[in-house]
Amino acid sequence: MASLVYKRLFKLTLAALLVGCASKPTPHPVEYPASAAQQSNIPPADNIPGQLSQPPSSSHGMAPHTNRYGAQKLTGTYANSPALHEFIQRMVHKQGFSEAYLNGLFSQANRLDSVIRLESPAPSIGLGPSKPQPGSWSRYREKFLTDAHIGNGVEFWRNNAEAIQKASATYGVDPEYIVGIIGVETYFGKNFGKTRIFDALTTLSFDTVRRSGYFMSELENFLLMARDEGFDPRLPQGSWAGAMGYGQFMPSSFRRLAVDFNNDGRRDLWHPKDAVGSVANYFSHSGWQPHNPVTKREAAANDASVIELSTYEGSEYWHIYPNFNVIKKYNNSNKYAMAVHQLAQAIKQRYQQTYAGQSGYLRN
Repeated sequence: MASLVYKRLFKLTLAALLVGCASKPTPHPVEYPASAAQQSNIPPADNIPGQLSQPPSSSHGMAPHTNRYGAQKLTGTYANSPALHEFIQRMVHKQGFSEAYLNGLFSQANRLDSVIRLESPAPSIGLGPSKPQPGSWSRYREKFLTDAHIGNGVEFWRNNAEAIQKASATYGVDPEYIVGIIGVETYFGKNFGKTRIFDALTTLSFDTVRRSGYFMSELENFLLMARDEGFDPRLPQGSWAGAMGYGQFMPSSFRRLAVDFNNDGRRDLWHPKDAVGSVANYFSHSGWQPHNPVTKREAAANDASVIELSTYEGSEYWHIYPNFNVIKKYNNSNKYAMAVHQLAQAIKQRYQQTYAGQSGYLRN
């Protein structure tokens, strides 16, 4: 029995680590970028969608909306939720949604207990702020600076070289960092997340307390996004906290910064070209300075611009530049930003060695 309990705890812990989500604004302080779901700098918190001309790009992403929702009253799990009733009325009066449409949609919402557990932190033990564990940067780095990550990054770059080059030139973002973000966030699309976004955001809005206002705002943006892009809101899958696609954008970030980079008439972050353009646009809006340094190794912490990272061999000291802080706007963690930086540089080096002189090779 004890073994079963430990196995279940291990699975829950692993699930929390592997969630991907990173788009602005990052809702939690991360150890592993459970990407857009765990970053710390949370901001304060027209018509029913039509038809899309394009088929769904993947089982995780957008599919044409079918107007099958409609009910005179709210039923199901949230039938007796005053907060949801109030939210529906606000969406009707503020955003012009049909009340019958929203009643029908939310009547099919599911409460996700796993999401409630992940959003509810365990009570802290002891007094005062916790200190970084020795070797924490070494353990974090090992998750991303692997031969598999680097190799898959080179392959992703090769397969999307034209879009990456165009995004780099259009938005003024060094190409390796576009690739590095996607690698850390979703392992180049191998880990989009399998949680239904609509259910996750509904659960986080009406069944949790800590950040319910933030997630309710994201739910509102998600419904507007579904309406604007013309897809069924119950179909997209992503992280347990509502982050989506290759770059793990939250809905508010999607609405502000996602771009239709392949010019097919819709913004689809499960499509690599749209994702590449959108990540570059995100960096550009966050203040990226092309061809400028990100960080440099130092011998000691000699000023406020130097951060300390704990390794098994002792502390590392790094001078950070404005571009490092731009990465942190994606996820407010020094380890996260350093992982993106080092993965980006490792992929760039191998890409140059493999494809130098060939078509699609990008020079900075």
